[in-house]
Amino acid sequence: MYEWPAQLVVFLNGLSPELVLVIDILACNLGVLLMLRLFGKHGLFAFIVVAILMANIQLMKVVEFGFFTDPVALGTVVFTASYFATDCLTEFYGRAAARRGIMIGFASYMLATIFLLIGMGYPPLTPEQAHGDFVWALPFHEHILALFLPAPAFLIAGMTSYLISQFNDMWVFLLLRRVTHARLLWLRTTGSTAISGLIDNTVFSLLAFMVLAPVPVPWHALIFTYILGTYLLRLALAFLESPFMYLARRCLPPEDVPAYRATL
Repeated sequence: MYEWPAQLVVFLNGLSPELVLVIDILACNLGVLLMLRLFGKHGLFAFIVVAILMANIQLMKVVEFGFFTDPVALGTVVFTASYFATDCLTEFYGRAAARRGIMIGFASYMLATIFLLIGMGYPPLTPEQAHGDFVWALPFHEHILALFLPAPAFLIAGMTSYLISQFNDMWVFLLLRRVTHARLLWLRTTGSTAISGLIDNTVFSLLAFMVLAPVPVPWHALIFTYILGTYLLRLALAFLESPFMYLARRCLPPEDVPAYRATL
């Protein structure tokens, strides 16, 4: 019974990376819809927090896909889903709710980082202290450091690009909504996410690999490997977001429907 998480991971490891990617996309987007249906805007706030935390953890795993020449770091799918959550907040609950969701995500990540640093600050057990039932805990301190100790350049770059791209997503979404008179939901959904994804890649890569890097990467590598390298995936995810956005209208909690219809 207690081995099922490991068994699930083994099962997924036996699938192709492309199939796991499809499962990842479905899980992330359906997760937004589920949180919207169950908890309304508060569920979307929670999803944004989870998406940011998970994206920064998944970033440490690199996978090779058949449609990319080089291996790519994970985190793109779940982070792109945070734009979907922001779009839902903007569409159904307005600018103020979207702004609050973005800032909740930022503040939550900062708090999580502080709490992790404090937790890592406790001195680890020595072999003498870990006698008996606590021997199992000896390697965990190093594991936690390897996984969660933030690199300052990546932390600054990640949170800066997050704020800029998320607020841009909200702004572009509202602009397209106003220009199209609340029609063409697919256009504002796809357009805002596609533009924001490029901005996120650009700002993060410039800061992490040029401005804050001890040894800046060449401009050619910066543009074609770091900025454009995974953008085609983000662009595909932006287009795939549209059908889920139409489903989101049906997942809106009944008590929130009248207020939304009044904005159309």
